[in-house]
Amino acid sequence: QVQMVESGGGSVQSGGSLRLSCATSGYRFSNYQMAWFRQAPGKEREGVAVIDIFGRVSYADSVKGRFTISRDNAKNTLYLQMNSLKPEDTAMYYCAASPRSTGFTLPTAAYPYWGQGTQVTVSS
Repeated sequence: QVQMVESGGGSVQSGGSLRLSCATSGYRFSNYQMAWFRQAPGKEREGVAVIDIFGRVSYADSVKGRFTISRDNAKNTLYLQMNSLKPEDTAMYYCAASPRSTGFTLPTAAYPYWGQGTQVTVSS
């Protein structure tokens, strides 16, 4: 059974930092492209960062230079280091896994496995 559990969300002030984690089990983590998505109230879910099986990464323009995605295949865990947080980063953050490895953001339909989400709230 596939399990993906996010943690590390919370409330911070603008300019602060958070580190999200996504602990996974039930599938071969190292063979999957991993991604972070976020969804703010009333908005569509959007891709934030991607890391493929070769370690290639890509980011949404809105988070470039502030967020860093990484993975630890030995621990089957995905991370997102978020620095210089802004109020517009407020959203529910989800990790997702796709068997397609492109190094680029894929549509949500390409990700069969999802976590339940962790809330990030940034106050000004």
